[in-house]
Amino acid sequence: MRLTVSIALFLLSIGAFVAPARAQVITAGPDSVIVSVPDTATEDDNSFFLTKWDRPAKAALFSAIVPGLGQAYNKAYWKVPIVYATGGVLAYFWITNHNNYKDFEEALNIRINGGVDKYANSNNYGIDRPDKGIPYLKYARDYYRRNRDLTILLSIGAYGLQIAEAYVHAHMKEFDISDNLALRVQPDIMRVPTQLAYTPGLSLTLYTKSK
Repeated sequence: MRLTVSIALFLLSIGAFVAPARAQVITAGPDSVIVSVPDTATEDDNSFFLTKWDRPAKAALFSAIVPGLGQAYNKAYWKVPIVYATGGVLAYFWITNHNNYKDFEEALNIRINGGVDKYANSNNYGIDRPDKGIPYLKYARDYYRRNRDLTILLSIGAYGLQIAEAYVHAHMKEFDISDNLALRVQPDIMRVPTQLAYTPGLSLTLYTKSK
């Protein structure tokens, strides 16, 4: 009987090493109890990656995917129209400058090749002003091209700014504004940087109340 129990325990120990760690035998014998052990490694690997991110990181990710979504995630809904209004204005200027650039570029190529372009009768770009017609066409072409490229840079900056705003706002929502914080205002004497003199003023000190 003792040999049988020993062999059974030996086989159970081998199975514990070979099989996945999902169950554990507490005691051996007729009153054995099997307790399920959760597979934490598998659960962590299969969990959605956003569950491990904090709120600011999620807000930044949402704004990066869809502009304004991070602001909506922070429940700052009034900022969403501002984001899209800014994007609409920048898109309008990009389209306008791009179309003007293409028009003047096409007119310049036609003028150089001896053709008649759409600005041939213009007061500034007309063919009756050979000393200023082509140079003015070049200037207008370069002007609208620079404005178009500048609009692209501003659009990239606005896109990054709304991501940063969503990230910072999410951090500020988690900022401690409990009753343990206090602001102390007291008179102080401050030195004037440009003069060897002192002037009265106020000092503001933010500190945490001790319990």
